[in-house]
Amino acid sequence: MKLSPIVIFFLFAQFLSAQIQDKVDFVRADVLIEPTPSENRISGKVAYQFKVIEDVDSIFLDAVNIDFSMVSLDGIKTDYDYNGKKITIKKEMKMGENHIVSIDYVAKPKQTVYFLGWDDGVRNNEQVWTQGQGKYTSHWLPSFDDMTEKVEFDLDILLKEDYTVIANGNLVKKEALPDSDGYLWQFDMEEPMSSYLVGFAIGDYNKKTIESSSGVPIELYYEPTDFAKVEPTYRYTAHIFDFLETEIGIPYPWQNYKQVPVQDFLYAGMENTTCTIFSNQYVIDSTAFVDKNYVNINAHELAHQWFGNLVTETSSEHHWLHEGFATYYAYLAEKDIFGDDYFYWHLLKTAQALRNFSEDDQGEALRNSGAGSLTFYEKGAWALVMLQDRVGETVFKKGVQNYLDKYAFKNVTIPNFIAEIEKTANDNLGDFEKLWLQNPDFPYNQVVSFLQEKNASIKMYFELKKQIAEQPDKAEALLKRNWRKLKSRQLKENLVLDYGDKLSADFLGTTLQSGDLKTRQATILSQDKIPTELQMQMESLLKDKSYITKEAALYRLWTDFPQNRSKYLNETDGITGFPNKNIRLLWLTLALVTPEYNPDSKALYFDELSGYTGAEHHFETRLIAFEYLKNIGGFTDIVLKNLVDACNHHVWHFKKSARTILGDFLQSEGNTARIKGLYPLLSQEEKQYLEKTLGE
Repeated sequence: MKLSPIVIFFLFAQFLSAQIQDKVDFVRADVLIEPTPSENRISGKVAYQFKVIEDVDSIFLDAVNIDFSMVSLDGIKTDYDYNGKKITIKKEMKMGENHIVSIDYVAKPKQTVYFLGWDDGVRNNEQVWTQGQGKYTSHWLPSFDDMTEKVEFDLDILLKEDYTVIANGNLVKKEALPDSDGYLWQFDMEEPMSSYLVGFAIGDYNKKTIESSSGVPIELYYEPTDFAKVEPTYRYTAHIFDFLETEIGIPYPWQNYKQVPVQDFLYAGMENTTCTIFSNQYVIDSTAFVDKNYVNINAHELAHQWFGNLVTETSSEHHWLHEGFATYYAYLAEKDIFGDDYFYWHLLKTAQALRNFSEDDQGEALRNSGAGSLTFYEKGAWALVMLQDRVGETVFKKGVQNYLDKYAFKNVTIPNFIAEIEKTANDNLGDFEKLWLQNPDFPYNQVVSFLQEKNASIKMYFELKKQIAEQPDKAEALLKRNWRKLKSRQLKENLVLDYGDKLSADFLGTTLQSGDLKTRQATILSQDKIPTELQMQMESLLKDKSYITKEAALYRLWTDFPQNRSKYLNETDGITGFPNKNIRLLWLTLALVTPEYNPDSKALYFDELSGYTGAEHHFETRLIAFEYLKNIGGFTDIVLKNLVDACNHHVWHFKKSARTILGDFLQSEGNTARIKGLYPLLSQEEKQYLEKTLGE
């Protein structure tokens, strides 16, 4: 088939963008960077040692929008080509030679490095942190977007401000800088890793250091004001570490481990080698622990130190080897902590989500490089649950150990893993691959049968659901007949969530008398309107040690019993809730729209609520505040300015939500003029976005 010139050009461009360097091996990188946070700038110097595997006439590094001041090869200044994405050094080099390429540069990254709080006038909330997942480290460090190039990265970070610096590896030296409040922080890695796992964080932190049973130091960072939250936030950390070392059967492969919470992180967490960075929304107190804790994220990111960091995929087609494995081992850690019932009911919830996704979108195969998170994480974990059940626990563990041993500090494909399991099991897994890795559908009926076989309470759940489906008018009678025999908290909770809106006040009173927080929570969450007979019992939920329960009870009681609104507001005044301030924001909104409640304080309440839309607050808090203010018509010029600011936020789903809210606001007559009136207060970037939005 003859190709057109356009197609030939496209294929050539694709070849260049996918170019790899298999004729040279980069071994070590000595990196020195100096962040200038007030200017969102990084000045850097990097020296790469590399060995020539075959004769080659050039080498390249990925470097996105970076300015170079000096490039040298073996100490001699050299010419280079740069296209804004790659820097190429053309030089004939012979097989077996060793060379050093050194680069001095300046970067002003628009992504990957995030400078927060340096221009808002609020002291001690300043942070700098990285997120290089995939191929983005090249935005601040000339490096390798190709995950198969593994290098020992040693970072020196020079910071003229007096903040804590955390990065990959061991901190080997901290040296005070002359004529400055800052320090030079020197970090050493002992083993190679892919570039996307290079990371650092800067901020006002203290730390608590613990140790695993195997002697690995574990550094737990926190902001000084969060001292009282250290224990609930990092609860079970040593337990998780010890469990994973034992369960995986391969010692932790790095010299130490650190965990650092940061503001406005893009995801829940990121497994930089030895240095997990995670969202500070998981820095919680003991009450929040009931509903939203760090245990799963903690175990997931730690498991990545083996699955992703020690052995690394060659491409996104093999992403199951990262996310499916980290999710699976996190579930096993939770099983070890919270018990079998917790484990199997959680698997049921993920199975239901995957069934719904499969029905709505025809599903995704695990070998699909473009699959989404639900597939790679949850379907990936399910594939491993079923694989372990297929070959047996002993064989599965041994196969995983062989796989990690064989490919340590190397890159892997799915066939590499399957081959090790097949060899250990002496079994052909072609049918497993077809069903779990190549099939876009999720085998829901098969996994439900598996769950019912493994867990008696899940079996009872499906039996009761079948009976109720056959006799829907007897739902309560069927539940009453079995209720006292039900020992599983998860079973009771799910039955109440499913049928609570169909139950009598008398039976709901029984569920509210339960000493279990989650069953009581399910009762209030299942109600569209509280029966009058249950008012007093529902009021007791305002004192439950669960922020989800308190929030739901406050809203439902305030709505259904208007004569007692002031009473409910008085009882819940001063409760903040989760780190996103869910209860406080609801409370402020309800206080504002309750005419008789503290009329002299309305202005203070409004100022506090609108203040939470500011950039110094977490994006979750800001989004909740924007939604409440939209509902009560509270968009002042200050709030609108903060909304426009949010439309350019680095967290894409928050940015998308803010743009939707602004778009809805602009639909009303006169609001375009209000927005235009803000122009003198806006940055150039904000003005450009508005001009595009308004079609000007």
